[in-house]
Amino acid sequence: MTRHAALETVYVVLPRAAVPAYETALTAACTAVGIFFEDEAAGIWRVEGVRPVGDTAQLLAGLAMAELATGVAADLRRLDTDADGWLARVYEGFPEQLIGQRFSVRGTHIAEPLVAGRITLMLDAGLAFGSGEHGSTRGCLRALERVAYRRPARILDMGCGSGILAMGAVQLLRRRALAVDIDPWSVLVTKQNAKLNRLGARIDARRGNGWQAGIVRRRQFDLVFANILARPLCLMAKHLAAHLAPGGTVILAGLLSSQARMVLAAHRRQGLRLERALHEGNWTTLILRK
Repeated sequence: MTRHAALETVYVVLPRAAVPAYETALTAACTAVGIFFEDEAAGIWRVEGVRPVGDTAQLLAGLAMAELATGVAADLRRLDTDADGWLARVYEGFPEQLIGQRFSVRGTHIAEPLVAGRITLMLDAGLAFGSGEHGSTRGCLRALERVAYRRPARILDMGCGSGILAMGAVQLLRRRALAVDIDPWSVLVTKQNAKLNRLGARIDARRGNGWQAGIVRRRQFDLVFANILARPLCLMAKHLAAHLAPGGTVILAGLLSSQARMVLAAHRRQGLRLERALHEGNWTTLILRK
């Protein structure tokens, strides 16, 4: 594509659970894709892509598949677009994130020197889902700092998204990690981000359906991240507890503070105990131990 090509922005507004499927649909038909908060407290996201103006068959087919997979019907909206202006907006919406005492998350577009004394996690600004600005991601990295002294050896990032939590654990703990997601695009992005951070040999990213994934069967883990959503976390509690090693730690996120009691109760019934709850705006992260 040249600078003079006619471009348009296409976008949909969605609940978080539907974002991966629609992101995949837009990625197949667009030159670049970005994800932005529409309403953080309500968990509503805007997924948009920039594409040359023209045939829409592939785009519409992908959106139909996303609707079928998620049960969420989203109205497609369009705007005439200047390419430089769109990229500027993506970059502006993804500043460097200083998280906790140890982490810095920055996009590849940031040219300033690295922040001294912090572990820097590099991400592509165009693949910003799970980039550190969301309260659940920030809470997980802060929680990781609190449990790092235990030196967990077997680490799982369940529902890995961008892979940011697996990368943070690998960097901080000097271990390897398994990253699993049901969405193939998330697995690809995790692999790309791991390679970008020179962690490709230490992060094993696989596609799998939660705890039914073959790669996690008959295995136990010392540290599990599950940054998903409140109701799926409740449904998965029994399987999570079975795959958590004695003395193991799980970091649960993706839940609003109003949902924390429900999620905690589901896991207490499986023999896990609360160590600490961390808060980031309207979002709560739970640290539980077996």
